[in-house]
Amino acid sequence: MMEVRTWIEPVVAAAQLASSFYDTGLLLVVKNYYNHTNSSSLSASEGAQQKAISNFYIIYNLLQGLTPLLSAYSLARLGDVKDRKISICVPLLGYLLSRTLLLLLILLPWPIEVMYGAAVLHGLSGGFTTYWASVMAVASLSSSESRRSLRLFAIELIYGIAGFLGSIASGHLFVSFHLGYQHGTVLVSSSIALYAFCLFYSLFVLKVPKPAGSGPAASADTDHSNSKLTDNEDDSVCQTTEHRRTLAPSKLIIIMLFVGGIMYDLSVAGAIDVLPLFLLKEPLRWGPEYIGYSYAAGYVIFITSFLGVFVFSRFLRDTTMIMIGIVSFAAGIFIMAFVQWTYLFYIARVVMLFSLIPMPTIRSVLSKHVEGSSYGKVFVLLQLSLVVTGVVTSTVYNKIYQSTLDWFGGFCFLLSFGVSCLSLIPISIVAYKQHTSSGSLEILTE
Repeated sequence: MMEVRTWIEPVVAAAQLASSFYDTGLLLVVKNYYNHTNSSSLSASEGAQQKAISNFYIIYNLLQGLTPLLSAYSLARLGDVKDRKISICVPLLGYLLSRTLLLLLILLPWPIEVMYGAAVLHGLSGGFTTYWASVMAVASLSSSESRRSLRLFAIELIYGIAGFLGSIASGHLFVSFHLGYQHGTVLVSSSIALYAFCLFYSLFVLKVPKPAGSGPAASADTDHSNSKLTDNEDDSVCQTTEHRRTLAPSKLIIIMLFVGGIMYDLSVAGAIDVLPLFLLKEPLRWGPEYIGYSYAAGYVIFITSFLGVFVFSRFLRDTTMIMIGIVSFAAGIFIMAFVQWTYLFYIARVVMLFSLIPMPTIRSVLSKHVEGSSYGKVFVLLQLSLVVTGVVTSTVYNKIYQSTLDWFGGFCFLLSFGVSCLSLIPISIVAYKQHTSSGSLEILTE
């Protein structure tokens, strides 16, 4: 069967550039909204403004995070069975429509609550959950097992570079290019145009490879295997027994990977969720340009993490790389808790240089335990778990941030430090099981 070369990278790059524009635009539009609409009650208290923005994001993140539960799995399964373009294009259409609502909010005198509707629309179309799971499935299908960790992280690298460039530009676009007094029009319009490109490319240009176990050739192989099993029943019994002996460790590994990934994502999502609010208040009190720089600093970590995987994958096991990434994030977020000056923020970001390694590597290990035709379902189940965790985390962390704002604004970062350290436990179990169960990595891919 002829191999199909898949170029999902243009979609990843353009969509993330669009997302960076949108994220900065939304944060600053919300900030300006509460400055202008409720100036009489909020101007006297920076803390009150912080709580208003935080409350907006609690509801927004809840809606955006929970609504994919209604559609994500069905879209992923449809993509596995029919065409994986479905599970890529439907979320991209949702992105396009929901971002258009932000532009209309800027141009028209609508209340900020319109963005709750945008979050619901985005979520019902599958959202990032379905989109990213499908991107990972396409990348996994088009790579060999030996190079899969590197391929998945190459996708993450492109995602990070695009986010870096978008974040650097977004603050300047918001301030410098606008229509009249309506800041953000050019920024959000650029985001919409990029999502339109992604949708067009995915529909008419992208080629998606079929799983190795599908098609007429696979059916012929199945018939051939069945005849061999009929002739060699004793061998079949032995192979089945061996399969059962190694299946249990593989299931435990999958469960521990899910647990470790969820715990680590909980620590990261919670910290990153309150970080923009932390940067808007005293003592940093950053404006649009510096907010853009802060997002860009986060995306530089994609580059350093990719270089880490590129080097480490030559002589370290996947689980060791995951643990290096966890320790990197834990140390950096501990420093972030005590940031009072701009330079210290960037020191904390430098310490986090490998913190993006864990999740792509966890997906890579998972892909080696399941059939290629099930990648979409497995990845979307992981992504849904992360989304649900993120929604709960967003609500809890925002409330904790509001409660600790006056006496120690960095408390949430210390909490993330503790949870990330705990996530080392399930990953250590995976490392131990892989060491003691030879051949378990291959058993579910055969």
